Amino acid sequence: MSRYKKLVLLHSNDMHGDFLTEQIDDKLVGGVSMLSGYVDQVRREEPNTLYCIAGDMFRGSVIDSEYQGLSTIEIMNALAPDVVTIGNHETDYGVAHLLFLEKCAKFPIINANLFIRTNGARLFQPHIILEVDGMKILFIGVLTEEVLSQTSTEKLIGSFVGINEAAEEVGRICNAYNAIDIDFTVLLTHIGHEEDKRLAARLDPAWGVDVIIGGHSHTFLAEPARVNDILIVQAGTGTDQIGRFDITVDTDNNCVHDYTWRTIPIDDSHCPRDPVIDKLIGEYKQRTDTKYSRMVTRLRRELTHPAREQETELGDLFADILQGSLGLDIMLLGSGSIRNEQLGPLVLFSDLAECFPYDDSVTMITVTGAQLRRMIKFMLRDEVWQGMHCEFYQLSRGMRVVYSRKTHEFSEFSFEGEPVEDETLYTVGLQAFHYSNMEKNLALSQKEAAQNRKPRVLSTSCREVLDEYLSAHQHLDQAIEDRLVLLD
Repeated sequence: MSRYKKLVLLHSNDMHGDFLTEQIDDKLVGGVSMLSGYVDQVRREEPNTLYCIAGDMFRGSVIDSEYQGLSTIEIMNALAPDVVTIGNHETDYGVAHLLFLEKCAKFPIINANLFIRTNGARLFQPHIILEVDGMKILFIGVLTEEVLSQTSTEKLIGSFVGINEAAEEVGRICNAYNAIDIDFTVLLTHIGHEEDKRLAARLDPAWGVDVIIGGHSHTFLAEPARVNDILIVQAGTGTDQIGRFDITVDTDNNCVHDYTWRTIPIDDSHCPRDPVIDKLIGEYKQRTDTKYSRMVTRLRRELTHPAREQETELGDLFADILQGSLGLDIMLLGSGSIRNEQLGPLVLFSDLAECFPYDDSVTMITVTGAQLRRMIKFMLRDEVWQGMHCEFYQLSRGMRVVYSRKTHEFSEFSFEGEPVEDETLYTVGLQAFHYSNMEKNLALSQKEAAQNRKPRVLSTSCREVLDEYLSAHQHLDQAIEDRLVLLD
């Protein structure tokens, strides 16, 4: 028997409900139907093929949000991955609901680091061993620290999330199963590409980890990173491409003998459609179209949100609507709440729901000028620019912040044209997620804010506020106003 065996690893991450095919120029691009067609084609051509998903199947489409992920699980069942790990957005509908969805899944969902605090019991199977052509392939699932933010109201749920702790847990699992001659080991992570590299550096080579397939940071790579002799990959975001490893496994030494890796574009030039998935998605789309096809507004032009870590046109517009409608001095709008890079000019309710899927409440807190300065300075800390996945905020009208990333000082910090004074009180709006995690994300505790004035929920649905305002105002425009100026 040959010691060298072929293994094909196909992988996706951060699909975010990107189910539908798009027409781009003269090509059909993306969508689960052609993705499934490509996976099935490879499985026929290469019998030693495994397909895995590195988290965040949920969120990003009305088909997903309308059915709170149940539609996504049914579509993923038809796609039939061999193994999946959860991402932070799998917890958006609550951990209990996620456990219900896991029971609906016909594929294994693994995660090693979520557990019940009272007895240490894991919420999910931490790993799985898949056998292919006599090879035993060990997959271990690890989730991002951000899951603690998503589950902050669920006090009985715990997680280890530090890189050192994650490395130790990987070591425990690898040590426990090395005795059954694992031929190949894959970490299926959702912690971001930079964290993947830090994790790889902490792993003992004796544990035998060969590959890290990651997600969360939406990273597009030209070639795998290599740290501690571990290959690290990620396939961007959505369904416009899929990652593909062609690996020759040395089964005597349980390692990679040689490999090629590339991302494959999912388009109609070489990816057949899957009629079963086309039918399934079509049924869900028909049901949601009735509810979501109404017109909300027509903007004067397309408005954009090209990156989270900067002031954007859509960020300014949405922050201003919430500030003005709710009577706040300042709205700090979570930049990651805006999921699309552009909106308009014609805006249907489906467009608004996909662009702004987090329909949570808004809480008003009261802060001093000194506390506000501390919050914004923490938001602009160095980790934001170093590839760490940090929360960032869009500032509403009236704020003007000029900040040097080199000196870490403000050359201007004003509100409505006047310098922000340390003792002056300001009302600030935060979405529920950001209020629950304000100490972590803004360096201000709920207790500190409550000493100024008792917090108050102003709206139970920020998307309803946006919908109402946009429906009543046509031909809106929004230019960048230099509310946040960053100096190098």
